[in-house]
Amino acid sequence: MDLLQQARCEIDAIDAEMAALFERRMQAVANVARYKAETGKPVFDAVREAAVLEKNTARLQDAALRPYYRAFLEEAMAVSRAYQRVMLGRDTAAYQGVEGAWSHIALRRLFPFSRQLSFATWGEVFDAVERGDAQFGVLPFENSNAGDVSTVLDLLYTHPDLIVSRMCDMPIRQDLLGVPGATLAGVHTVVSHPQALAQSGVFLQQHGFATRPWSNTADAARHVAECNDPGVAAIASAETADLYGLQILAAGVNADGDNTTRFIVIERSPEPPVMTGAGQRLALLFTARHKPGQLAAVLDHIGARGFNMECIKSRPLPHVPFEYYFYVQLVCPAGSTGTECQALLDTLRTACSTLRLLGAFTLDAQA
Repeated sequence: MDLLQQARCEIDAIDAEMAALFERRMQAVANVARYKAETGKPVFDAVREAAVLEKNTARLQDAALRPYYRAFLEEAMAVSRAYQRVMLGRDTAAYQGVEGAWSHIALRRLFPFSRQLSFATWGEVFDAVERGDAQFGVLPFENSNAGDVSTVLDLLYTHPDLIVSRMCDMPIRQDLLGVPGATLAGVHTVVSHPQALAQSGVFLQQHGFATRPWSNTADAARHVAECNDPGVAAIASAETADLYGLQILAAGVNADGDNTTRFIVIERSPEPPVMTGAGQRLALLFTARHKPGQLAAVLDHIGARGFNMECIKSRPLPHVPFEYYFYVQLVCPAGSTGTECQALLDTLRTACSTLRLLGAFTLDAQA
């Protein structure tokens, strides 16, 4: 038996042990879920999970393996949370659009075990979460090319009982999709969302295709599948091709390879977000007094305490003409704690007219 075969045999034996341990772990997770059902406690406990990660990662003797083990534990805890949500009936997630839309794709990656609810508008997603019909809502928040989704930001402002519990970035790759048997040479018309058509403008011009705008990329793919015309193609995702039985005629037709959409997860929470410090982002909504220097004073407080401001956005204040509210996203300093985050908020409350902690979360690099 050579070295590779020996290693594979050892891995098989370890995997068998891990399968038994996994069942034991999930049985314990079920007991945790029963306790949370009785007490009404939330599934996610940021402080507890941070402590578990630190304690267990420190147990490894090989320091080089610690970041990999930490990632392994994070995945294990994500699976545990998903199982608890199913047991507690808190596994429903809502999105806007149709199957195959980017919000649906993001939802499936973030909540692969969830029950999925589709709504026609972003506002309906917010309302479903607010009513409790859905535990989570997955919504686009910002695009690296097109900027922020202002409507979603305004909905966050007008739904004070909802928080942002998670944020993730998802690279957007658009493909040209056609019916089985179609060829690139035989295509004459391309349908898709106007933004997808614009981002693929160079490709479309090179081939001289006529274009037709559509409500969204997924529905464009559905239309192509239904009309079954090899001369009509859609710009949409590879996941959408699988969903509607289409084939990829050309991959990555959007010109900007760095096209990324940032999605947020909203949920209803009776308690404010838990701040743990280092590694977190803090999302704040605030209004400043309508006097010279007031906004600058708020930003000075943020910088003085070592919090890096990743972004700032302003939007019209509802029902107050020509005044504005602000959204800022902060990165907690290395080594900071929840106490230091709270001290920042206490300081900002003295400088702001209103202040709301919208979310405290880690940013997932990719959904």
